[in-house]
Amino acid sequence: MDTAGVVKDLKSALAALDGNEPVSLLELRETQWLDAKGGPYQLADPKAVEELAKDVAAFANGGGGIIVIGIATRLEHDEEVLDRIVGLDAAAVNVDQIRKLIRQWITPAPRGVRVGWSGADSERVMFIDIPEQAAGTLFVVPAPVGKPGSPRTDTVAVPIRDGDSTHWLPRPEVQQLLSAGVRASGMPTAQALTELVRQAVSEAGPHGGLRVGQGLPDREREMRAAYEQLADAGLGQPAGEAWAQGPAALQDLHHELDGEPGWVLCLVPGRPPAAVAAPVWQAIVEAGRRAPGGQDPLAAIGFPRLPANSDTPWVIPADARSVDLDGGSWGAGRLSCSGRGVWRWQPLPRFSLDQGRSAEIGTAGQTPALRLRALVNLPWADPGALEVSKLRRRLLEQQLPYSPVAGAVTMLSRRRGTELPAARWERGPFGNSARSLGYTCTIAAPDRGPAVKASVMLALPTTMESTVVACADVLIENPEAWAALLGPGGDTQLGLDEVQAVLLAAWETAAELLPDVVGDPAGLTWAAPPTTELRMTCEQPAHNGVLPHLDTHVNLTPLGPTDGGPRSRMAVTITTAPAMVRAERQRLLREALVHMARQFGYVDAEVDLL
Repeated sequence: MDTAGVVKDLKSALAALDGNEPVSLLELRETQWLDAKGGPYQLADPKAVEELAKDVAAFANGGGGIIVIGIATRLEHDEEVLDRIVGLDAAAVNVDQIRKLIRQWITPAPRGVRVGWSGADSERVMFIDIPEQAAGTLFVVPAPVGKPGSPRTDTVAVPIRDGDSTHWLPRPEVQQLLSAGVRASGMPTAQALTELVRQAVSEAGPHGGLRVGQGLPDREREMRAAYEQLADAGLGQPAGEAWAQGPAALQDLHHELDGEPGWVLCLVPGRPPAAVAAPVWQAIVEAGRRAPGGQDPLAAIGFPRLPANSDTPWVIPADARSVDLDGGSWGAGRLSCSGRGVWRWQPLPRFSLDQGRSAEIGTAGQTPALRLRALVNLPWADPGALEVSKLRRRLLEQQLPYSPVAGAVTMLSRRRGTELPAARWERGPFGNSARSLGYTCTIAAPDRGPAVKASVMLALPTTMESTVVACADVLIENPEAWAALLGPGGDTQLGLDEVQAVLLAAWETAAELLPDVVGDPAGLTWAAPPTTELRMTCEQPAHNGVLPHLDTHVNLTPLGPTDGGPRSRMAVTITTAPAMVRAERQRLLREALVHMARQFGYVDAEVDLL
């Protein structure tokens, strides 16, 4: 399909890439603002590093542009035409290294350069967006002389984008530019050069080289002050220019002696400055690298923050075992290092009324009088390799009669003087395959049909849903049928303490038992924060077609009066790690229910009342 009429310029090309439609660029010709490469820069090769710096600097000098990686070209009338999408494996490309090399090799570091992903699966490409830079700024790179990858620091070269090609600015033109700059200073040539050298040496400090904060004029003084406050940490000297990453000002620091770990100076508005040891900083970046859609790792995972309020600069050493992070799209979280040296990010608990796309998964065609549900969203990175194995499915079948959710169903009848165990589990009604499972236990009354049900399900990602979903339900299908099984005097209204016990058991089953069918959850990393949705819903309409109020089936008196009016459903979402000790789960459950109750008008609800 010819899409050249859709994408005509740099702005529309960027819109297509941001919209995950790299196919829209096919049939475009390489031009002043567009360059395409079939494969990624092989950054282990020094020549490829030099090529990366040259390409990016050329666009910075030429008014901006895009480098698209993962699209092959064909030669047509002496022009390169974007021909087909080759695609890239995101795990094989170190985006953070690309950003760092751009900052290190190009002087000054171009502003606003964005490295991102576009498309999905076999049509995923990477792009480097170099925006138009400030007028009058010339971007240079080390001249490629001598051994590749070991450029001399006293030479520069100026790459220029000319049409669809990149070349070096000839030496006579470089000399003319330098002469024009010296003449513009209003001083004689010799005096100008002497003064420039003296100023550069003075600003660089006694060690020479880069200054702390160089590259961010508006924040240079702030960064220097932070560096001086952290001087006792032995941070070494700047390893490259400072750069802005969202709200943060950052700069790499290193020691002159090999073997000493480097540092990253990190300044985030409203927080004390931090010096983060390079190994810990790399762990932070790696933890956020799995964010979907090519999102910048730090934009997802955030920046270090002190656990308590403080305005004192602080140091995160290389042997730190955990660091709190916030300010990214993932919200507050903690990165912790295991005894085996593996870093893992987990969200810090928080509550909301946000509802995911899978909130009502598996409810089609069902109308229970009351549903108590715990649904866990598990956005694992690279879930395509997961499957529900036959061996683990059989193990789950053996465990379900003894699972927490089965025990909760038995508890409800036992409290009413009857033993109705949830012992027999059958497959269905949800689909069972290598990508999903579903089991149901039904307790029925003779001639009255199902009374109480318990069900579990797990679904791996589909084209409509990007996360693994695990769910456990307890359903009061027919209160009259249940009352018949319970015998005379059997009260089918649930107490709020019983609701808590059922939700706790359902949550524990969905969060810890079901995920085991796809392997070891502890070895998987997150692409977004995991969440748990706890729900209470009345779904069986009365004779007049109106759904009954929750207090028809649940005694909500302990919550106090409500200012929100009667409701047929309430729900709350907990952002937290799925695995935890039982006491912690109980505490979070009570706090979540109080948060939910208050949001739905029970303003007097307190944890102590539950």
